[in-house]
Amino acid sequence: MDSPQHHNTMTDLFDQLGLPSSPEAISTFFSSHRDLPLTTRLWEAPFWSPSQASFLQEGLQADGDWAEIIDALNASLRRQPPLGASA
Repeated sequence: MDSPQHHNTMTDLFDQLGLPSSPEAISTFFSSHRDLPLTTRLWEAPFWSPSQASFLQEGLQADGDWAEIIDALNASLRRQPPLGASA
């Protein structure tokens, strides 16, 4: 028998992290923290509590149920290079 697949959403992730998870709260969070430098690992960002950082690190490293949505969170918090800038 196949194990059930979990389809975690950003709302689920924010709930898991103990953060406000309304659409407005998530939008505000991204607006406040969107400039995470590319050189900073997601779980090393200064705005996480130790338990949140641990959850994010373990979720990415285990490549489990949470990995896809944590990847989406990570991408959403990164600085985007200006158009036409070389990488």
